[in-house]
Amino acid sequence: MSAPDPQAVNAMFARIAPRYDLVNRILTGGIDLYWRKLLTRRVAALHPRSVVDLATGSGDVAFALRRTLPGDCAVIGIDFCQPMLDQAMRRQDKKKVEPPIAFRQGDILQLDLEDQSADAVTISFGLRNLADRARGLAEIRRVLRPGGELIILEFTQPYRFIRPFYFFYLRRILPYLAGFLSGDLSAYRYLNQSIEAFPDREEISEELKTAGFLVKEATPLTGGIVCLHRGQSPESAKT
Repeated sequence: MSAPDPQAVNAMFARIAPRYDLVNRILTGGIDLYWRKLLTRRVAALHPRSVVDLATGSGDVAFALRRTLPGDCAVIGIDFCQPMLDQAMRRQDKKKVEPPIAFRQGDILQLDLEDQSADAVTISFGLRNLADRARGLAEIRRVLRPGGELIILEFTQPYRFIRPFYFFYLRRILPYLAGFLSGDLSAYRYLNQSIEAFPDREEISEELKTAGFLVKEATPLTGGIVCLHRGQSPESAKT
């Protein structure tokens, strides 16, 4: 599979934005809530004063961070798809989130953030959609303060013993179920293709090292279908 086309990915997410959260819950059986809880715990352990959630989508991770972190920690949510951000902002207004999350439209490959301005950066299920992962990781490292951490949740290649069942689900069940729920079969065909083509956790760890991060964690979750990665900006990394 070739690198994702940003315009096509943007248009795809714009189409499925209204039912995105519902479809996610059904397709994962709700286990995505557990994955995000683990991510927010890792972030909270850093005691950050500022967190940026990239590929924030409809805001699931950003809202979880806001609930978990103290009020004096700034939370920013960035996504390049405005209809997804519209969903996030509607949710924020409905929930009356305080202090509010700063939702912004932006491109991970060219972030409108100052150098060394964030204590932590998170990205959940968005890394595989980047047209240029190396450039994206370089941008993330640029905005992290020395010793700050990038925390990633992403689909990856599962343990071998579950691969036949998992890939059968991805290829034969997920696209049609999601297509029925969302009304957009092609979007979820892209989903299963992008998951199958994505590197395993060892390869992503190597990409983090190449980008200059100190790899702190690469934990497989739920049979290895998802991995939680942590990379630290190395300037003041403790060894």
